[in-house]
Amino acid sequence: MVKEIERAGIPVVHVCTVVPISLTVGANRIVPAVAIPHPLGDPTLSSGDERELRKRLVKKALTALQTEVEGQKVFE
Repeated sequence: MVKEIERAGIPVVHVCTVVPISLTVGANRIVPAVAIPHPLGDPTLSSGDERELRKRLVKKALTALQTEVEGQKVFE
């Protein structure tokens, strides 16, 4: 689905927990997430720390969305 949306001219960021799968399906902008059961959070953190973690991930995804890419790029 990511590739088809990109073909329509809409940039997409794939936030994922397993980067090799995203590479296999052909996602262009890939942002690694935290873990499979909690991709955008970490329940072991305090609520404030988890909020900061989520904020960092969203900012990274927004940066990736604004970045021109040729081929695939993983935003570490």
